[in-house]
Amino acid sequence: MHALRQEILPPSGVEFAACLKFTPSTLSHAGSSSSQTGRALFNVVVARSSLLRIFEVREEPAPVSTPQDDEKERHARVRKGTEAVEGEVEMDGTGDGFVNVDTVKSTGQNGVSQPTVNRFYLVREHRLHGTVTGLEAVRTVHSLEDRLDRLLVSFKDAKIALLEWSDATHDVITVSIHTYERAPQLMALDAPLFRSELRVDPLSRCAALSLPKDAFAILPFYQSQAELDLMEQETSQARDVPYSPSFILDLANDVDKRIRNVIDFAFLPGFHNPTIAVLCQYQQTWTGRLKEYKDTVGLYIFTLDLITNNYPVITSVEGLPYDCFAITPCSTATGGVVILAANSILYVDQSSRRVILPVNGWPPRITDLPIPTLTPQEQERNLLLEGSRVSFVDERTLFLFLRDGTVYPVELIQDGSRVSRLSMSAPLAQTTIPAVVKRIGDDHLFVGSLVGPSVLLRTAHVEEDIVDEDVEMAAGPAVVDTVNHMDVVDDDEDLYGPSTDAEKLAANGTTNGITDSVRKRVVVHMSICDAIPAHGPISDMAFGIARNGDRQVPELMAATGSGHLGGFHLFQRDMPTRSKRKLHAIGGGRGMWSLPIRQSVKSNGGTFDKPTNPLRGEFDTVIISTDANPSPGLSRIAKRSSQSDITITTRIPGVTLGAAPFFQGTAILHVMFNVTNVIRVLEPDGTERQSIKDLDGSTPRPRIKSCSICDPFILIIREDDTIGLFIGEIERGKIRRKDMSPMGDKTSRYLAGYFYTDTSGLFQTFLNEEVPAETPTSTLQGAMNAGSRSQWLVLVRPQGVVEVWTLPKLSLAFSTTLLATLDPVITDSLEPPALSLPQDPPRKPQELDIEQIVIAPLGESQPHPHLIVFLRSGLLAIYEAVATAPPAEPLPSTRSSTLLVKFIKVVSRAFDIQHTEEEQRSVLAEQKRISRLLLPFVTSPAPGQTYAGVFFTGDRPCWIVSTDKGGVRVFPSGHNVVHAFTTCSLWESRGDFLLYSDEGPSLVEWMPGVLLDAHLPARSIPRSRPYSNIVFDASTSLVVAASSFMNRFASYDEDGNIVWEPDSPNISFPQCETSTLELISPDGWITMDGFEFAANEVVNCVVSVPLETMSTESGMKDFIAVGTTTNRGEDLAVKGAVYIFEIVEVVPDASTNIKRWWRLKLLCRDEAKGPVTFLCGMNGYLVSSMGQKIFVRAFDLDERLVGVAFLDVGVYVTSLRAVKNLLVIGDAVKSVWFVAFQEDPYKLVILGKDPHRCCVTRADLFFADGHVSLVTCDEEGIVRIYVYDPHDPESKSGQHLLCRTEFHGQTEYRSSLLVARRPKNGDPEIPQARLVCGSVDGSLTNLTYVDENAYKRLHLLQGQLIRTVQHVAALNPKAFRMVRNEYVSRPLSKGILDGNLLATFEELPIARQHEVTRQIGTDRATVLKDWVSLVGAW
Repeated sequence: MHALRQEILPPSGVEFAACLKFTPSTLSHAGSSSSQTGRALFNVVVARSSLLRIFEVREEPAPVSTPQDDEKERHARVRKGTEAVEGEVEMDGTGDGFVNVDTVKSTGQNGVSQPTVNRFYLVREHRLHGTVTGLEAVRTVHSLEDRLDRLLVSFKDAKIALLEWSDATHDVITVSIHTYERAPQLMALDAPLFRSELRVDPLSRCAALSLPKDAFAILPFYQSQAELDLMEQETSQARDVPYSPSFILDLANDVDKRIRNVIDFAFLPGFHNPTIAVLCQYQQTWTGRLKEYKDTVGLYIFTLDLITNNYPVITSVEGLPYDCFAITPCSTATGGVVILAANSILYVDQSSRRVILPVNGWPPRITDLPIPTLTPQEQERNLLLEGSRVSFVDERTLFLFLRDGTVYPVELIQDGSRVSRLSMSAPLAQTTIPAVVKRIGDDHLFVGSLVGPSVLLRTAHVEEDIVDEDVEMAAGPAVVDTVNHMDVVDDDEDLYGPSTDAEKLAANGTTNGITDSVRKRVVVHMSICDAIPAHGPISDMAFGIARNGDRQVPELMAATGSGHLGGFHLFQRDMPTRSKRKLHAIGGGRGMWSLPIRQSVKSNGGTFDKPTNPLRGEFDTVIISTDANPSPGLSRIAKRSSQSDITITTRIPGVTLGAAPFFQGTAILHVMFNVTNVIRVLEPDGTERQSIKDLDGSTPRPRIKSCSICDPFILIIREDDTIGLFIGEIERGKIRRKDMSPMGDKTSRYLAGYFYTDTSGLFQTFLNEEVPAETPTSTLQGAMNAGSRSQWLVLVRPQGVVEVWTLPKLSLAFSTTLLATLDPVITDSLEPPALSLPQDPPRKPQELDIEQIVIAPLGESQPHPHLIVFLRSGLLAIYEAVATAPPAEPLPSTRSSTLLVKFIKVVSRAFDIQHTEEEQRSVLAEQKRISRLLLPFVTSPAPGQTYAGVFFTGDRPCWIVSTDKGGVRVFPSGHNVVHAFTTCSLWESRGDFLLYSDEGPSLVEWMPGVLLDAHLPARSIPRSRPYSNIVFDASTSLVVAASSFMNRFASYDEDGNIVWEPDSPNISFPQCETSTLELISPDGWITMDGFEFAANEVVNCVVSVPLETMSTESGMKDFIAVGTTTNRGEDLAVKGAVYIFEIVEVVPDASTNIKRWWRLKLLCRDEAKGPVTFLCGMNGYLVSSMGQKIFVRAFDLDERLVGVAFLDVGVYVTSLRAVKNLLVIGDAVKSVWFVAFQEDPYKLVILGKDPHRCCVTRADLFFADGHVSLVTCDEEGIVRIYVYDPHDPESKSGQHLLCRTEFHGQTEYRSSLLVARRPKNGDPEIPQARLVCGSVDGSLTNLTYVDENAYKRLHLLQGQLIRTVQHVAALNPKAFRMVRNEYVSRPLSKGILDGNLLATFEELPIARQHEVTRQIGTDRATVLKDWVSLVGAW
């Protein structure tokens, strides 16, 4: 069997981060830092597994605050110890009222400086063909020219890639890749278990990658042109290579023989040569051997002399606690390093002085280091530092982030020039669970998390004077600013941090003759800026039924996160919308337009518009709809009546082709066809003001096929591909034809056209100095072009030329032929206006013709112009508009100006589009015609949240939206077909849309709370606790989930006496995991009932199984079965149990206002001698694992489980899956077994098993088209496909399962779901299996069956893409997926296609697609059809 494995969701969370100035926009002189879009401060590059994302942090004006925020700010102003609010006069200590002018910050026009916020914006996202193990910023010799940093990325297979930003492609490009996978250190058997670390010298002189067997790979960088010139003379190397040859440093042989078992290492700042501090453990030990070996960790500091290859050790410190795990260098002013241990924090300086700060009572018992005297408060401190992270916020203050996110400030107290002790203050707040903490400059901290959102914190240092009497102020040297309220950090409490008390006398020692003792204190103002959302690891999944209004849709419920970030994420395949009301009366099968039209007020012979609120904008007042029936069509104008119903005021025969507000919203511009083309101006009440018939002399011109209206311009495109251009004159309130002579002959042909109004200020023209510019006409249209609004006309000529013309003066500003072939970068070709004269015979539509083109803003808080183009063949491409520099060469004389914009392709999608024959021009064919249009919209689904996007109508309807942190996304709408679409605020809601779908016209809105940052629409249900299992009960539509939390564990002997208990307040009991079962209603996610297990009992699996019962007519009913493990310490054997629950309905509490209420009823508890690790149902029986046995049991009389069959299996069962009477067993050691169950007599029969050892985490049956195979995943993430084939001699009559395919998925999955897939050309009765898998890195993948013919084409295409496409970071996709197998001569790489690799084919330009497919003997249309038929979530 062949399958396609594709990522539906990429890995979630942040494991590695680098903060740097990577893109040109972060430089201070960058032109994009306008006041409107904000100023780019720096880039944050984050990685998790194989996903690399580049963010830009922008400083923007703060949004207009709400009254609640104003009230909160007013309370913050009077709080003692906070910074004075800017704009207020701050009194000095003696009350004289003098303000130091030098300290007053720059203020706005009204005297108050404009508050700003810092936000993340996604710049680029890449799925790499490698697993990232480190990210670092580095400056090379080329950074001296462009002042930009480079990015160094390390990968799991011992590779380092150097990346830089390319302004030409607006993307990252690979400078070099350095591989060490053939180094002798990586040939060791345990090398795959090693986790490499990447570190960079603070001055970017070299980078170091840790390798197995205590070795470093050192990559030196040139820092000046002089070094380059010297190297060029010596080795005649190319000058543009920014690095010198790398080498491998064996620490034990080359540096010091005592450096063994490296724990962590770091480069130290302030040294003439690169200097590395290594934390290692020469003699390894553990808690049980502390009597023999304690304090086994050593610190070695040595320098790298890259010229003489000499590595002297300058400091060696031994006798550090055995539980040290991390090292952080201090600043040059302090020197030394800070070392984190599990129970203490240590400071070690270069003179080998050791200062220890214990955080619990264990250090005196496990180390011989002298412990300083502790205060009573410090003696009660009981913290655990495993999993914690640390970062300096200034030279002597560091923040300690515990594994639950609690932040503690730690200060280095200096006695003269040396550090005498460490001081820890009270906890500040709780933030996200940290995986990486990076300091950015002097005033920002980035906290990345694997299991939840990653946050950016601002730490502003403010120096204040404290008079001795002010005891309260002296106690609180750090404050949290709560301007930006977010739930990731507790903003209700103040953050009090370390004090930097320095006795300083005032100026001249006295003030007004009175000597005050004044101290300076640095107050750290801390606030949260923004967060990158993430759902974290997926521990379990279940499909449920969600109600989107009246519609029921499948929803993937995933238990995600960890600790206090745990909860659920609900994923849907399509954009979740709900219908608010049906509007059958207005029709609209050919189009709908909802328009805001204002009434004009007449006074003294002139017309004045009613004044409007500029902040609120106008709600819609008129709906125009049109239908093809009855012939020749019917148009309706409708308004809202007083009863909130819709009232049709006017009916007009004819089909409306376009309508828009005109003359600044005081009239309606109406384009329609009724025997002839008519362009009409209507009054707000629908009466006609002006009508222009589209005639050539007295003969009617061909019918209008499309139009674009943008006050004051109208463009019509007729069916013979000619165009007409009209302009409105507001003084007369009429429209007239506009001269089109600059664009060429009036018989010129055009395929598509669109008006774009730019409000972003991005579209700027560069004028040709040599061509005299004509003076623009001083009409109102010319005045409208001034300021921030500029209007542009986009036209597509039949030969594929796309042109952008300026308005109102028609002059060519942009011309390109690259858009028709969907090239990745579109720039101005500087060609003169192209010719597109009529052809004889008339030109027929081509497959690669541009059918729709739109320039529209996409975005959330800062919408950005995007060019969206749809080709007749079904290809949709989205380009981002990016500002470009003025051309260096003078413009040709044929062009008066050029547009300083280039377009970068960000998304490409292929749709399977069927075209009817063009000859069918009958009335019936016209009524069946599906219009595929790109319709821009702006919606506000919630207060303070606005999205600008585009809706794509037709038989593949989808929403095109863009978010700040997710980039451009294309979501299917969930309808079979959408004929018409418009935003509609007629009912005073900014989040409503009018859709004419296969269900007729209806008013719809997005479901509330939907997150659009991910690749699937999602809803987040935070529960503040993690869940290990989740099950959806179909009979009651309720969710049963097992939550887990840590509990104190005490060990007892056989007589029940406690073996050990803490003897001090700062010593705690050990922790163990315990579980509770919750019955949750998906309506509001309230917990209806629960079941608490014993304090040392943990749930392994929860399943919904149909078992025999006497309580139903069918004799079967769904029950909830739970398998548990009871931990009893290391001296007693582990036990387990099986629980059977029934969900029963009870009388609801009248006070809850909920109509139906349910409870969990325990029917049976069956003790087991071993852990019950997995359960499943099979033909009305319960299959359970107990230790090394499998039992098949019947549920007797609804009260007990009766065993009917058993089987001795491997060591520890990790997975059970049953289909009919076939059972697949996954084991932690003995791989996978294939078993059949017979009922007469009861018996389990082994059909086949894998002869090789493998730790299987999940095993499933996979079947399609009469074939069946077994799919497994192991703990390394390797996906294997096994077949049961007794006729194959290798299988030994079927006793051995045959492994046909091995595919490296890189991360293990422990939850999988089998769903049905019914392809168009498949068997309608027997569906194919599709496997949906949730991984521990948060990614969601699926495995889809591929038939033989399509597989051969796609496999050949995959080989071509590996060889011919430049992959990010120069990685090898084939090696990434290859699995090393000792039992076969060649890798078993055939059988599973890599969806991430094949997805790059969709992104290629059309010319490259032709070239790649021609080499494998097929065509691009066939390959795209194969691909489109396979992709999809479920």
